Amino acid sequence: MKILHLTGVDPWTNLATEEYIFRHMGEEDCLLLWRNDKTIVVGLHQNALEEINTAFVEENGIKVVRRITGGGAVYHDMGNLNFSFITRAEDAARMTMERFTLPIARVLSSLGLQAEAGGRNDILAGGCKVSGNAQALFKKRFLHHGTLLFDADLSMLSKALLVKPEKFLSKSIKSVRARVANIKDMLPPGLNLDIHGLAERIALGLSQDGRAQELYLTDKDMAAIRSLRDDKYAAWEWNFGQSPPFNFKNMRKYPGGFLEVLLDVREGRLAGCRFFGDFMSLRPAEEAAERLLGLKYARSELEEALSPLPLEEYFGSVTRQELLDCIMGAEETNTAMI
Repeated sequence: MKILHLTGVDPWTNLATEEYIFRHMGEEDCLLLWRNDKTIVVGLHQNALEEINTAFVEENGIKVVRRITGGGAVYHDMGNLNFSFITRAEDAARMTMERFTLPIARVLSSLGLQAEAGGRNDILAGGCKVSGNAQALFKKRFLHHGTLLFDADLSMLSKALLVKPEKFLSKSIKSVRARVANIKDMLPPGLNLDIHGLAERIALGLSQDGRAQELYLTDKDMAAIRSLRDDKYAAWEWNFGQSPPFNFKNMRKYPGGFLEVLLDVREGRLAGCRFFGDFMSLRPAEEAAERLLGLKYARSELEEALSPLPLEEYFGSVTRQELLDCIMGAEETNTAMI
């Protein structure tokens, strides 16, 4: 097995690199070790908007990317180490979760943690989830990847993934929230280990005789990865347009009156939009709603469409920002606590 340490922290590039090796480098069995800066990674079959706190994500510059494996949404930051096993799969029935999670758990146990493979696809330490995992099969190639919470900002994790599921009606795969903890907080006293040290321990622990061969990418490989990044992973159509159809409902009480919005979203775009409430309108709100049909369910695009309209004639003293907050499901927060 060869090992590749990805030094960049751009999630779109890292996931493109993983997919390229998975689909196009069929002779190599390898382990990738990588990190992303502030990112939510959603599962292949999930509604991205149903998994994220949209307003918080936008305010904090958190990227959103869809992966090619199933499972639930996870939060990555620089305190999170990710690993990807990419191997040949002559017998797919033998490619169980435990085949890949147990070696990682053994490395953690060697550091003094009480680590074990547990749940459906987790690694547990001290009864808390420190790793979530997912898998994919492509022809004779197998991908198993997972996260390791080493020193992640757990408060950002909880806020970025905080949504109210009752607002959404869809058949997407929902994330299952679990009690999580950082590996760093469980290390024995006196063990001075940072996230780079953890990566080295994993690389050595999973290599033969403690020696790891490096995997090298050619200029041709890197050019293909850049194209895959730009055309797929950084594209709105992949990250949001791939979401299954869903209906969205939100209600808010503003000084200008009660406002309710009902949305029908297909391929990430508004196929239906209706407004209700006791706001003081001079013209039917349906006229404003019609302006939004066919647009991406993205705050910036909706705001641009609403900007030329005399919104006070449609929604009274409900402001543009309040209208957008209701449409996007932004939570009411105490900003002093963020």
